[in-house]
Amino acid sequence: MTKNDMKKLYPITKLFISLALILSLFIVSNYIYNYCMAIICGVIAVCFGVSLKTYVKRLFFSLFWLLLAIFIVQSIFLPSGEVLFKIGIISVYKEGLFKAVILTSRITAFVSILTLLILITPAKEFTIALEKKGLNPKAAFILLLSLQMIPEMTKQANVIMNSQKARGVETEGNILVRAKALIPVFIPLVLSSIVNTEEKAITLEARGFSIGEKRTILDDIKETENDKKIKILLVIFLILCIIWRVYVLF
Repeated sequence: MTKNDMKKLYPITKLFISLALILSLFIVSNYIYNYCMAIICGVIAVCFGVSLKTYVKRLFFSLFWLLLAIFIVQSIFLPSGEVLFKIGIISVYKEGLFKAVILTSRITAFVSILTLLILITPAKEFTIALEKKGLNPKAAFILLLSLQMIPEMTKQANVIMNSQKARGVETEGNILVRAKALIPVFIPLVLSSIVNTEEKAITLEARGFSIGEKRTILDDIKETENDKKIKILLVIFLILCIIWRVYVLF
């Protein structure tokens, strides 16, 4: 199956891939497997044509500081059990470090799967697929707006930031300078987001969004034979996870 075939998979199938990976976490229940999930999701993302650099960058910025904070708090500031080692006056506790490993492994796995789903599934196609499965069009529209909000606000924030720089507003420097720069960026960002949402609502009403009749989908998507193959592979994958779990227990 080529990258182009993977990209054309039905959005619900991509959702099933993510759900199967999540189920496998509960079945296997191993912190090593949880950490390896970041690699597994990276491989799957590449198979879907996503740049490995994009995946790693997104995952790194989502996890690094959170995981670092958890390790510091659990292993240093919550003393419990024997001391594993000392660095000057700082003691690292064995039990706390083990708890940090378990917790961070689960967070890493779930965030990796969520990142994979976001990268391989266009928001528009996902909402269309849900609508075809029976989701209310208004609920689908709200979901689409929610999924598109962060990327659109990020782009809009960059535009506003560059505009403020052109007007002479200082946006770089120490923490106080950056904090002062947030106000002339935040207010236009919120106002522009409200205006954009209102414009979209007016556009939809002009196109008969709430008329109550069945809507015609311009960019229709359909399930293919590859979707059935992927679903079969997912079932086999989960069965293998259950077999492995039973083998480990007994």
